Amino acid sequence: MGIGETILFGVLAVGALVGGIGLITNRNPLYCVLYVILNFFCIGGLYLTLMAEFLAVIQIIVYAGAIMVLFLFVVMLLNLTDKEAETIEWDWRRLSAYALGVGFLGEMLYVFSGVRDFKPASETFAYGKVESIGKLMMTGYVFPFEMISVVLLAAVIGAVAIAKKYKKRLLPAEE
Repeated sequence: MGIGETILFGVLAVGALVGGIGLITNRNPLYCVLYVILNFFCIGGLYLTLMAEFLAVIQIIVYAGAIMVLFLFVVMLLNLTDKEAETIEWDWRRLSAYALGVGFLGEMLYVFSGVRDFKPASETFAYGKVESIGKLMMTGYVFPFEMISVVLLAAVIGAVAIAKKYKKRLLPAEE
């Protein structure tokens, strides 16, 4: 792994951590959604450094592009505002959550301290490539792929049928 790849990995990892920490420390829901979008973009970049292009594109299109934008619109439509600064009450649940978080961080530092020689996926690793996924999807799994499309089509038709407003015809008043 070259120095440029190492720097890119570090920048993306720090960006993902900033997004995650910003999500849990911010009280404004709009900023929380934006931090999650930052996190998803950084994770998509990390997938690219691991040579998993399909996962990177799906991460950005599906999560950052669709789901989080939907959350952003919901937050904006609900007109949520951040509350006044509240005093933090330290009860046993909050203290135990912090203790578990510190314990988990210590465990992860212990586990990853033994990882010294990280080797990225080689060029022969083809499971994350779009070509191999497409070939496998259209040869071995073509029937389940088509059944998923039928189920999604039925869901769209059902959603349109439920959302359609039926207008009742007003009959003329009988005399």
